[in-house]
Amino acid sequence: MTTSRPSRRPARLLAGTAVVALALVTTGAAAANAKGGDVRRSGSCSMASTWKLKAKPDNSALQVEFEVDQNKVGQTWSVAITDNGANIFSGTRTTTAPSGSFTVAVRTPNRAGADQIVAKATNAATGETCRGALSI
Repeated sequence: MTTSRPSRRPARLLAGTAVVALALVTTGAAAANAKGGDVRRSGSCSMASTWKLKAKPDNSALQVEFEVDQNKVGQTWSVAITDNGANIFSGTRTTTAPSGSFTVAVRTPNRAGADQIVAKATNAATGETCRGALSI
């Protein structure tokens, strides 16, 4: 008389499903925590360029990043960034290889209440303008 062994296939399938489910939960949690309070905005400039503006809390300060992507290397832009009307950056940036973009990263005190961040850039050669704003 032969006895049949119980199939291990359902147990393996269940274990595999549990591993996949755990991976999905872990990945989702990491992605949610990765932002850590970031506020992001993006848009088009007055010609063909695009902009991205990001701000996130960092202890008692805000980390602010403003990027303009023109896809053309060597263009000079005048840039100004304000927080609730107070100037936190003013200067020039030049687009660099390989992407033809520039980024300004600044750290500013986190003022009481909501912060209204406004970033503006003007291309010296073409007059193209980029303006981004966000509240955090």
